[in-house]
Amino acid sequence: MDQHFPIVDMGKLNTEERKSTMEKIKDACENWGFFELVNHGISIEMMDKVEKLTKDHYKKCMEQRFKEMVASKGLECVQSEINDLDWESTFFLRHLPSSNISEIPDLDDDYRKIMKEFALKLENLAEELLDLLCENLGLEKGYLKKVFYGSKGPNFGTKVSNYPPCPKPDLIKGLRAHTDAGGIILLFQDDKVSGLQLLKDDQWIDVPPMRHSIVINLGDQLEVITNGKYKSVMHRVIAQTDGARMSIASFYNPSDDAIISPAPTLLKENETTSEIYPKFVFDDYMKLYMGLKFQAKEPRFEAMMKAMSSVEVGPVVSI
Repeated sequence: MDQHFPIVDMGKLNTEERKSTMEKIKDACENWGFFELVNHGISIEMMDKVEKLTKDHYKKCMEQRFKEMVASKGLECVQSEINDLDWESTFFLRHLPSSNISEIPDLDDDYRKIMKEFALKLENLAEELLDLLCENLGLEKGYLKKVFYGSKGPNFGTKVSNYPPCPKPDLIKGLRAHTDAGGIILLFQDDKVSGLQLLKDDQWIDVPPMRHSIVINLGDQLEVITNGKYKSVMHRVIAQTDGARMSIASFYNPSDDAIISPAPTLLKENETTSEIYPKFVFDDYMKLYMGLKFQAKEPRFEAMMKAMSSVEVGPVVSI
């Protein structure tokens, strides 16, 4: 079996290699749940500035706080596996439906400015990718964006993480194994320090660090909408004993009131499938997910199926 991590060159979409590139995206969505993008249209200069300012901000504002947390919990001396926390230092930025960047304390003005610009580029990239997925799935252009839109437009936010050197990586995970609850995730990760792994065919496979690439992975909502044709995949971060790893993950998710269910045309396609996915309001799924993030996704889907029988959801709101 070919275990080479899929790398997609978006520059080829405007050439005679479009068909093979679309095929590569399709294969990655069906068999990996992850792929790495190059020539994605976000400038190297912008990415370098985001990386520099993120690392500067961690050193200036977060490193000491993290060390104090580690000391207060005695984490450097643990003797058995820790299952209730992650070896990561994080903060969250919200972009849509409204931005909170101006409210986050300790951010320099130039850092706020570049993160706003970066988020806008990622938002456009996410919507471009959703349309490429529509094309591969045989759905009308704009279908996924419309489903995600609900009445308020999509939720879009960024989790900025640093994974400092960890003295006991065998006992403490950088981030415990989970699938992502949302829609499509765009990750700008450290190109020198690895750690991100995905589960494929019961084996953990490294997501290779690659300079100036954007790693894409699919969340639970796309598994439901595609009726299982595309899968959200378990992944984790392994802490490293040396080197701090930067991770900037942006989540393009449905609106809180978006109604999520398998696309009717994809249901028709494989009526024989034994896997039946639920219909639900996205916010209800998120409330369930928050308590069960580090467990398998199947019981979440089953719980939503049960809830379906007692709640009648209305039609999808168009843009």
